[in-house]
This record gives sequence, structure tokens and C-alpha cells, in this order.
Amino acid sequence: MSLVSADHIKIMQTPSSHISSYSDAIERCQSLGMRLSRQRRYILELLWDVKDHLSARDIYDELNRRGKKIGHTSVYQNLEALFEQGIIECVERSDGRLYGHLNCSHSHVNCLDTEKIIDIDIKLPDAVIQEVEKRTGLKITDYRIDFFGTAT
Repeated sequence: MSLVSADHIKIMQTPSSHISSYSDAIERCQSLGMRLSRQRRYILELLWDVKDHLSARDIYDELNRRGKKIGHTSVYQNLEALFEQGIIECVERSDGRLYGHLNCSHSHVNCLDTEKIIDIDIKLPDAVIQEVEKRTGLKITDYRIDFFGTAT
């Protein structure tokens, strides 16, 4: 089993606004002038449908299982383009990248038993943020927390 490591988290560029649905994702692509190919729509639709973190291979396999014919290269290229434009997130793990539907800042709970990643919104108390700022001399504008745990 490969463990998730905090230094393997890669979050997309800061998006101009939160994408909260598949139609929002399509609209963002259009507003950015991105070509909305059939393959790109398939990928976005799948990510919003499963709301999980999937590898490019998982996405390729699931789309083809659903009868949406798409090539390996097309999957990889579209995932990178969507990530680079802040439409989706990318989580780097020791065994490869995983892609998720969310584009906003959020935290993750990583199950060490199943390797599943669960999205969660956590707000730290102001005192914790202030302590981090005091120790680092930086103004905290955003944060993401990675929790690791096992089934109880």
C-alpha cells in the first residue's frame, strides 16, 4: 500500500471563482476560451458524477466502460489543460496523480486503509491562523489541511 504524503499534494492555480457544478465547469471553460471537445465534456461529466479522486487510467477505463470512446493521450492532455486552468484539482501521490472535481480550496481526509481521499471543508480557529502568522511572519490568505487516519 502506498501512503499519501503531505508533500505530494498539488493544488490547482487559484481560480477566479468557485465551481459548484458540472454546468459551472462548462461555463468556466467557455469563459476562458477553452475548446469544449466531446472528450473534455466526458471527463468533466465523469468527475462531477463520481465526486471522487481518480487517476487518468481510472478515468480512461470508466469512460470506456460507459461507452464514451476516448484515447489515453486525450485523457491525459485534457486533464492537464483542465487542471492548469483551475477547473479541477490534481493531487500528487507517490503512485501517481489523482484528479478531482473541486476547484476551490478544501482539505482532505486520507484513509490509510483504503487509500480513499475524502474532501472536507475545515475552518481553523482565528487563534491558530494568528499563531501561524506570528511564527512565520506571513499573512495567511488560504490553507489546506491533510488528515490521515484509519477505519475505527
